[in-house]
Order: sequence, then structure tokens, then C-alpha cells
Amino acid sequence: MFWIAILGLFLFSAAAFGLARRKASDAARAAGRRPNSLPGQQAGYVALWAFTPALILLACLIVFSGRIETGLIEANLPGAAAALEADQKALFVGDVHAIAEGRPTSAATWSGPLATARAAAVDKARDYELLTGWGGVILAGLVAVAGFLLALRRLSPDFTARRHAEGWIHGLLITCSALAVLTTVGIIASLLFESVRFFQVVSPVDFLTGLHWSPQTALREDQAGSAGAFGAVPLFVGTLLIMTIAMVVAAPIGLYAAIYLSEYAGPRLRAWVKPVLEILAGIPTVVFGVFAALTVGPAFAAFFKWIGGNLVGGPLDGVGQYLVQVQPNMALAAGVVMGVMLIPFISSLSDDILNAVPQSLRDGSYAMGATKSETVKKVVLPAALPGVAGAFILAVSRAIGETMIVLLALGSGGGTNLTFNPLDAVSTVTVQIVSLLTGDLEFDRPTTMAAFGLGLTLFVVTLTLNIIALRIVQAYREQYD
Repeated sequence: MFWIAILGLFLFSAAAFGLARRKASDAARAAGRRPNSLPGQQAGYVALWAFTPALILLACLIVFSGRIETGLIEANLPGAAAALEADQKALFVGDVHAIAEGRPTSAATWSGPLATARAAAVDKARDYELLTGWGGVILAGLVAVAGFLLALRRLSPDFTARRHAEGWIHGLLITCSALAVLTTVGIIASLLFESVRFFQVVSPVDFLTGLHWSPQTALREDQAGSAGAFGAVPLFVGTLLIMTIAMVVAAPIGLYAAIYLSEYAGPRLRAWVKPVLEILAGIPTVVFGVFAALTVGPAFAAFFKWIGGNLVGGPLDGVGQYLVQVQPNMALAAGVVMGVMLIPFISSLSDDILNAVPQSLRDGSYAMGATKSETVKKVVLPAALPGVAGAFILAVSRAIGETMIVLLALGSGGGTNLTFNPLDAVSTVTVQIVSLLTGDLEFDRPTTMAAFGLGLTLFVVTLTLNIIALRIVQAYREQYD
């Protein structure tokens, strides 16, 4: 219903624009002089007043109509339903909503007085739905008409419609900026609040320096279980290991691809190669994760087992025995696939940075007798080095925050052992956050609150890397004539 009302509001605003434009043109001709604002600007002002307040009202109704209906139902429950416990009452109200909207209900059975109460509540719910639905649409229509009439009365050859219309745009820009800032503040505040609760239970020193991660704790005082170990160093090391592997793969390939596209490839070849390379950037990370889990991991495991089988019985028998036992969920597979994902990220940024180096520097180098390779190595790259370094740091922060590739390649129960061996299973900060926040959640337990401690740490690290990248670009940027 609300979406049909929004479509009708669009049509009404278009009609209001046409009527206002005609009235502004007629008023200008009657006055016999040029108006302060063009007829289209005056018509746009009227259309804004006819459209925006009503759209805001409809948006609020779309967001809050369900809560309003739920509140009305709960406030007017029959006696048998009003006496239910809180969880049973919520289930009862959910069934009433489902029946009123024609959706499947829960498996709960209501008999006797509760069945009668549910039937009465369903009738009331339908009335409330009509009230919030049609009542809201009618109210939005009245608001649209009122806005149109009030704005239409202001039209005249002397009316500064452009300034008033730009005021709407200015307010929209301020609102969008404020929403972005408030969203960031809300994310930081939620992380800080839950992290403070976590660090009241677990020492920050133990969290940041502990060498064992096992967040499982006993659910009850009389239950035998682990007391939990929240040393996050293995997670930091695992994240660093996979990030390092990814950058070893992505940094040279991405940079060399950018150098080739910027300095050596012709226009026709560049027009084909660059889009093909950037297709990788459009592939969802979950596809990379499946590729790592089903193809790359088993292929690497088979390769190392083949090497190990040839070493068994020889002077490197111990190494051979180890390689034979290598499993597909290794850090190397996740890191290599993540590196492939980062290649278009680095190549695209580096290509733009290399192209920003003025052609006059290249021409001066050629005039001194340097070859193209010498020009690239000794002129172009040094000039673009700050930007390239910034691109690398941004890629590092992207690798640190990646989740799906590591989750699918290593599994949510990946090893949390402290190791720098790329053939071992490790776990990362993001994987553990997913693992801790999956399933039945109780936010009063350290096991769940640990996810916020990890999230805050990850946020600080990525924010620091982004700031460093910006500072590098700003501090070492050179201006060329």
C-alpha cells in the first residue's frame, strides 16, 4: 500500500511541477518583465514542497507502522492473553500478526479462552492495519496537497525560487553528512560499550598478550567446563600470516600489471586488458572463498603430499612425514586466493597514480638519453612511490578485514594455534568474530562479548593503517608544473 502511495506521490509531484511552471510563465508574461527565477526553478520549488514532506511521512510509516500496530495490539489484549508471561505474550502477538497478514503462524497451539482471545485480537489487528495503512496514506495525501498549495501561493515574478530550492538541497546534503557521521559514532559507541564490559571481565593485558585462545566457558556455575582463555595473540598472528601471504602475491603482480598498462600497453590493448583485469574486483568474496576451499586448498595439499611422499625414507624423512599429513585448510591457500582478490585493487590504484605523473618528466628523461625501462625505474616510480605505498597500505587494511575467504578456506573452527607456518591451519580475528556471534547469543557472557573486543581491536588497526596511508600520500605528495 505504501509503495503504491509513493508512486502516486511521484505522479502528483510531476503534475504539481507542470501546473506551477504554467502559472509562473503566465505570471511573468502578465508582469511584462523577466522574473527573478526561471519558471522551471519556481516549479521545482513547488514540486519539492508537494513531494518531500509527504515522502518523509510515508517513510516513517513504513518503518514504524509495524511497531505501532504491535503496541496497539499489546495494549488492547483480551484478559486471557494479557495474563500471559512476556515470552508467551510475544509469541501470541506474533501469531496474531501472522494471521492478520495471511502468513504462517508458529507451532504454538492456543485453545480455550486463548483461542477466543486470538480471534478477537486478529480482528483488532486488521482494524489497526487499516488505520495505519489507509490513515497514513490519506494523511500523506493531505500533507502533499497542503505543501503544494502553500508553495503555489508564493509564486510571483519577484520570488527567489532558486535560493529556496537550493536550501532544500543544502538541507539534504547536511542530513546525509550527519547520518554518515552519526552512523560512524554509533558503531564506535556500540563497540566501546560492549568492549568495556568485556574488559571488565577479562584483563586487556591478558587479551592483548595471551598466547592461548579458547573462549568456551561454562554456562552455569554447577556445569563442568572450560574457564575460557582469551589470549588473542594467535588470532593476530594468523591474521598477519594470511595478510602477508596475500600481499606477497598481490603487491608485485598488481604493481607490474599497473606499470605495463600505464607505460607499455598501447591504447587498444589497454582498453581490453584493464577491464578484464578489473573483472576480478566484481567477483563476490564468497566465490573466492569457495574457490579456495574446493580447488586451491586440495590442490596445494595434493602437491605438498606428493613432495612429502618423495622425501619419506630419505634424509628429510621428518619433513616428508609432515608434508604427507598436510590438510587442505591451510593458511597458504587462503592467503594466495586473497592475494588474487587484491590484484585489481592494487593495479587499479597504482595505474591511476602512475598515469598522474606528468608526461613532461618522461619527456625530460628521454631527452637525457634514458630508455623506457630506465625512465620507469628512476623517474616514474619514484614520483609515484607515495601513492603506490598508500595503495599497498589500503590493500593491507582490506586484507586484514576480509572474512569470507578465510572462513570458507579454513572453516569457522580453524586452528587457533600460534604458528607462522603457512601450511598449518590458523584462525583470524574476523573468523573468530563470526564464530562467536553465530547461534544462540547471550550478551552477558565473556564468550560473546569477546567478539566486540576483537572488533574494537580490528577497528583500531584498520583505522590506523588508513590514517598512515593518507599521511604518506599527503606528506610526500609532490606538485609538478
